Amino acid sequence: MITAYISIGTNIEREYHLKAGLDAVKKLASQWRMSRVFEAEPVGFSGDNFFNAVIEIQTLLPLTALQAQLKEIERQLGRPEHAVKNQSRTIDLDLLLYGDVVSTELPVLPRSDIYRFAFVLWPLSELSPELVIPKETQTLAQLWQNFSQQQELWPVEFVI
Repeated sequence: MITAYISIGTNIEREYHLKAGLDAVKKLASQWRMSRVFEAEPVGFSGDNFFNAVIEIQTLLPLTALQAQLKEIERQLGRPEHAVKNQSRTIDLDLLLYGDVVSTELPVLPRSDIYRFAFVLWPLSELSPELVIPKETQTLAQLWQNFSQQQELWPVEFVI
């Protein structure tokens, strides 16, 4: 069993797509848990605010199969296969961590978004504050405490 962390985000029909994305990802897992949901202003473009969260799953899927399944879920939920960055989207499922795997090939792991975006690090650090990711010495809680990037985001009520 491998523990994987997946960032989920949407700013088109947010409630629907977040629930649909979560339901689909849960089918890939024997166990799962999710951070709080955060509302965040878009980064790099103007558009509607996002709902973001991080899902932790326990899975038997090999890395390449899990990545392929996440891309298929995105496609099924209306995201174009070659979607351009920095635009509105129905769903975005990004593999952040897959066990202790470190990879410079796609998918690059740990995903650099952990260090770049509050909408990834805050929910990830809440979900597993004591986790130390590969090639790191600080816990996720410490990384969040020392995070300096500015982005407006806040927790929101969300019923799963």
